[in-house]
Amino acid sequence: MLRALRIDHSVSLSSVRAAISFAEQTMGIEKLLLRKELRTHAGRVFLDRYGQLTDLSASGQLAMRQMLVTHLQRVEWDRWKFPVRLFPFVSADSSDAEPRIAIDPQIAFGRPIVQRVAVSTGAIAERIDAGETVKAVAADYGLQPVEVEQAILYERSA
Repeated sequence: MLRALRIDHSVSLSSVRAAISFAEQTMGIEKLLLRKELRTHAGRVFLDRYGQLTDLSASGQLAMRQMLVTHLQRVEWDRWKFPVRLFPFVSADSSDAEPRIAIDPQIAFGRPIVQRVAVSTGAIAERIDAGETVKAVAADYGLQPVEVEQAILYERSA
């Protein structure tokens, strides 16, 4: 979880430490990193508690809930309310697009994949970098060209 916060969500280690410290000392929350209510956005750590978003990175300031609504809808939870799959945004203008890229710890060791066929986005980008065409890569994996393009965009933005 710590690695995901630092690398995937661009949260600095000092922000994570500050959030954990604030949650423990001020809010009485232990094991913050294991809580379903934990959220991140733009390098900040939030806690979704009692219908309010609290910015733990900024010593408990209340945040705008609407800012994260779209992002929160792209997390899939299991029956125990534990996050099991993330559908990251590929680009800024893909907020309402069908999620094609997924991150699932049960598939490809948690590496990003094209959801429909579970092919690593990294493998697709490597083939494109080697000079293959989008059409050829799509045909080899049984993908649609738009899925190949989304995989490449994701890899370039990561």
